[in-house]
Amino acid sequence: MRILISGASIAGPSLAYWLARQGTEVTLVERAAGRRLGGAPIDIRAEAVELTAKMGLLDAVEAVRGNTRGIVFVDADGAEAQTIPNTDDHDIELYRGELVRILTDATKDEVEYIYGDGVTALHDDGAGVDVEFARGAPRRFDLVFGADGLHSQVRRLTFGPEQEFLRHVGVYVAIFPCDPALGKPDWGLMRQTPGRLVGVYSFRGTGKAAFMFRAPRLDYDYRDIGRQKNLLRETFADHGWIVPQLLDGALDTEDFYFDSVSQVDLPSWSRGRIALIGDAAACPSPLTGMGTSAAMLGAAALAEALAEHTDHETAFAEYERKFRPRADEIQSMVSTGVEMLVPLRPVAT
Repeated sequence: MRILISGASIAGPSLAYWLARQGTEVTLVERAAGRRLGGAPIDIRAEAVELTAKMGLLDAVEAVRGNTRGIVFVDADGAEAQTIPNTDDHDIELYRGELVRILTDATKDEVEYIYGDGVTALHDDGAGVDVEFARGAPRRFDLVFGADGLHSQVRRLTFGPEQEFLRHVGVYVAIFPCDPALGKPDWGLMRQTPGRLVGVYSFRGTGKAAFMFRAPRLDYDYRDIGRQKNLLRETFADHGWIVPQLLDGALDTEDFYFDSVSQVDLPSWSRGRIALIGDAAACPSPLTGMGTSAAMLGAAALAEALAEHTDHETAFAEYERKFRPRADEIQSMVSTGVEMLVPLRPVAT
């Protein structure tokens, strides 16, 4: 069986890991020119820790885990107002790029990785899927899986415009590298004002800045990075603390992420020979703290269903039957995340 996976972040390589071990011929296509090793700290939580061990990757993950000791809330002058220590040793914190590296290294000898290309058309004739690419020659696959994130191209081609399935939760987020000296080693610093948050995470000799703010859906071109940076500057112009330095740093970096905090709500995760996993299927949003775990768990659930059922329709139905309740539970955590991270009443002033 020949399978195409679109997207090489967390869900795609996780699914490729399991399918390759089942003897499946897997091709994974990624629009970026190479492995996307940037991104913010992420967490492997709950049953996903045991899943990582089952994959034989726990030692590699532990070797690069962060040791964030907790969160310190500060006021406009940077004075510490409240400290919340990290008391959970079970969850594993690491940079997103480290997990991408571990997953792709674990699959590179068994999976065909194609970087710098993407899916542009899908033609499912019932017996297979003819796939057209932006750069490569057309190819035919038995099954196609979209693991290409919140703004999934596979989902758009299969189910329709993303506006029909994205649910904006009223928050925007920006993440980019910063000078770790602006933070506190092995701690997260946060400054909150009503409806806004700025955080600096400093561990393993690196720093990341995170900005969040409440807003209705904004009209901007997601490809216009300059406009996104200006939006951030306009929103946080009076935020105090080290925000001016952080915003200056944002202007100079190419590793800049800005997007709405949204969830994906689809009535079904599959159509014909095409199915979705990870954020493409049921994005929980970063505010749940469970996006990485959900991606890994969903990939394992789909692979297990495919191993148990030779008929893809039966496998897809079983995948959804088993994993959708957990995905729904994870998505339900978002309101707590919004109130905790971007409250209308700040923790520290």
